[in-house]
Amino acid sequence: MTGVSHRRPVRSLQVQRYQVLLSLMLSSQTKDQVTAGAMKRLRARGLTVDRILQTDDSTLGQLIYPVGFWRSKVKFIKQTSAILQQHYDGDIPASVAELVALPGVGPKMAHLAMAVAWGSVSGIAVDTHVHRIANRLGWTKKATKSPEKTREALEEWLPRELWGEINGLLVGFGQQTCLPVHPRCQACLNRALCPAAQGF
Repeated sequence: MTGVSHRRPVRSLQVQRYQVLLSLMLSSQTKDQVTAGAMKRLRARGLTVDRILQTDDSTLGQLIYPVGFWRSKVKFIKQTSAILQQHYDGDIPASVAELVALPGVGPKMAHLAMAVAWGSVSGIAVDTHVHRIANRLGWTKKATKSPEKTREALEEWLPRELWGEINGLLVGFGQQTCLPVHPRCQACLNRALCPAAQGF
């Protein structure tokens, strides 16, 4: 049919961005399949700011359980949803500074939300895997003590056009090969380049 717009309505994009942020909040300290299950249950009830604010804490807890720290996340989700409704017309902020000001949202989540929800690469999303692997590979001038310090060190030298790829590349690698304990160095294609592999 001609004349029919295939663009999504603004409201549905807003809901989509909200769902991206909630999935990131739920995913902290939680396995992917557990997060996916919680998101599926939430979506079945209608996952919007208004619906979450209308859901009592006990029901919300049942819906997201067994995500890690689910009791704290119930509180953070409710607080963040109220802020979004009051200050952002139900949408999520479009800056890292405003995102990290939301309860339960850290720098890694903020950078991922910027990339996924807004299509804007604002920085490198550094989680525990990226932090560990960057240090093992010697990608930081000196060992860093926190993911945020690792992010700063990586952004100093890594070309900006590659920032958006790092998290996706290293998280899977960290889950499958470069494990926190007993890394699989013998099977790793990077072992000849990795200073840490010499010790394993």
